[in-house]
Amino acid sequence: MNKILVVDDEAQIRKLLARMMELEGYEVFHAGDCKSALKQLELHAPEVILCDVFLPDGNGIDLVTNIKRKYPKLEAVLLTAHGNIPDCVQAIKNGAFDYITKGDENNKIIPLVSRAMEKAQKNNQIDKQENKIRPMYTLDSILGHSKAIKEVLSLALKVSTTHVPVLLTGETGTGKEVFAQAIHQNSSRNKNSFVAVNCSSFSKELLESEMFGHKAGSFTGALKDKKGLFEEANNGTIFLDEIGEMAFELQAKLLRILETGEYIKLGETKPTKVNVRIIAATNRDLKQEIEKGRFREDLFYRLSVFQISSIITHNLIRSEDNVHVDSKIDWII
Repeated sequence: MNKILVVDDEAQIRKLLARMMELEGYEVFHAGDCKSALKQLELHAPEVILCDVFLPDGNGIDLVTNIKRKYPKLEAVLLTAHGNIPDCVQAIKNGAFDYITKGDENNKIIPLVSRAMEKAQKNNQIDKQENKIRPMYTLDSILGHSKAIKEVLSLALKVSTTHVPVLLTGETGTGKEVFAQAIHQNSSRNKNSFVAVNCSSFSKELLESEMFGHKAGSFTGALKDKKGLFEEANNGTIFLDEIGEMAFELQAKLLRILETGEYIKLGETKPTKVNVRIIAATNRDLKQEIEKGRFREDLFYRLSVFQISSIITHNLIRSEDNVHVDSKIDWII
């Protein structure tokens, strides 16, 4: 990994810092303002950000504070003039790793960035260890006393042994991802990846890159090839949450995967072949979305080969080993 994002509106300083970091073996990305910094974060997921305080479209201290809320495992080092040190001290209280004044010698910057990188990698290692001990939900771990939940589990058990797409519909908080994970864990694909993506969390362009990947040079900031989530999920399952939020143009690419098992990465000309089971979920009425011209009818019928529509009147109760659902659930095939 060892990725660093350098954010500074002065191109010469930005290039100098980047060159210093590259000579130390880091992979470096650039941004000249807050907006482009956020895009670079989503595209490349650096472990460390080296950020100037004064940026054309905002304050670097506020930017770092907001980034730490969204990416708590990332570590940030602020670049400041002497007069901004009190602000940087406050930024450290808000989660920044440290600060350094512009003009300091290399022998101060490089060890500071090295310590920040070490801390960020420890953060990621702890997160991976927690994920390993986190219980994986199976159909057996979903408990419920009502007749409706038993019927839904019976249907989920049957569909888990197939490779057909599944569409889970219902209100937010009704446990759709839990069911998706359980179906995957009960399937023949359970030794391979379960990859989840929330389609409402990205812009059209970023979602396309996230799902399908891109070739280096396919757009500004695409400095190297990137695997998409469909490629990561090959021979496993991909869970597309909030599928109703997907841009109409991207729906055609998803339809092609369902029809042929192929898609074309951004900047690529040859198709990539994948074998992925798709489970989609939405809290929208997709038939209404079709009538409004916001969702493809052909995609809907491909996704809803098997549909479970849930109406759960109480929240899921999670314990250490299972998920308890004791509520009314209506289902549709």
